[in-house]
Amino acid sequence: MPLIEMKTSKITSKGQIALPKDIRDIEGFKEGTKVAILAFENRVELRPLNQVNEKMFTAFASEKSLAKDWLSKEDEEAWKDL
Repeated sequence: MPLIEMKTSKITSKGQIALPKDIRDIEGFKEGTKVAILAFENRVELRPLNQVNEKMFTAFASEKSLAKDWLSKEDEEAWKDL
């Protein structure tokens, strides 16, 4: 897939980034869109969730099931600086 746009953004203290408008205007990145965050050894990719290969849904299901046990005030405090 060819590179169509390159922009920069800063990561906040909470680990958040803002997607520049030019990037948000790319097909699939509208307000409210759920995105998949794919971490590879040398890069991170954001993809609209509806464009993720079905084989990857197992990883998301695992994340959801683990979240039930991990989402507590103690966990939030322990992981807040990551």
